[in-house]
Amino acid sequence: MSMTELQEAIRKKLSEMNAILLVHYYQSGEIQDIADILGDSLALSIEAARTDAEIIVFAGVRFMAESASIMSPEKTVLLPVQEAGCPLADMITVEQLRAFREENSDVAVVTYVNSSAEIKAESDICCTSANAVKVVNSLTEATKVLMVPDGNLARYVALNTDKEIIPWRGYCPVHHFVTPDEVARVKARYPNAKFAAHPECAPQVLAMADFVGSTGGIIRFARESETSELIVGTESGIMHQLKKENPGKRFIPVSEKIICRDMKYTSLNDILESLVAMQYVIDVPEEIRIPAQKALKRMLDLS
Repeated sequence: MSMTELQEAIRKKLSEMNAILLVHYYQSGEIQDIADILGDSLALSIEAARTDAEIIVFAGVRFMAESASIMSPEKTVLLPVQEAGCPLADMITVEQLRAFREENSDVAVVTYVNSSAEIKAESDICCTSANAVKVVNSLTEATKVLMVPDGNLARYVALNTDKEIIPWRGYCPVHHFVTPDEVARVKARYPNAKFAAHPECAPQVLAMADFVGSTGGIIRFARESETSELIVGTESGIMHQLKKENPGKRFIPVSEKIICRDMKYTSLNDILESLVAMQYVIDVPEEIRIPAQKALKRMLDLS
């Protein structure tokens, strides 16, 4: 597959500036194809902490760029589109979390990386959808755990731990509104297909899945499974990599509406303009960065 002139211009600029392009699987295919590192939130968090590049360009959303800035304060972190946020991350405020902690001092707080730097800073440890169960079970002294902000992820973890899990009332609008009826209709149309779902989906949907996992986990399942047809219960951007890695297999979206608008904001033009103008710099204040780094590092140390 040959690159377009715009893709080539971006790769040239990245090389000249000692910059690295981190890309989430939910980005458009033309951006995925020029990534230095392509991955899910866990993989990108790890790579952001490891890279020797002076500049990190994050083709994702704000919380991802913030995490990179938290872990690598000496580097310049660029988010090409300022408006690329996360509705799930906005479903909890620092004031709400502090109020809960004041009333429940015996409860450990596990924060999904899909959250703001401020929320991470108020947490005991972070998690991703790939390692949430492992993170919760690592808290040997905690019997009660508040998981924020995604309630569906919390309810999934509750099925895989002996700890008392308290779910926050947040949800990812892209995954949460996939319905069991939609799943049943697609399953009826493709009776031989397996169904892989992201743990941000509702419990009734996860109960219908053959596999539940992160985006990276779904990609591994598709690669390693013998099934030739897979119904995919996560954001549509993952289809690009699934098809690229598995040309002999068929991938069916569980719903045509499973598209994250924020993840689709970024274009190739935005990335090039970001490098040329050095915009938009994500810089987390030290009073937030230091406790947030502690929560992220505690998670990464489990990897």
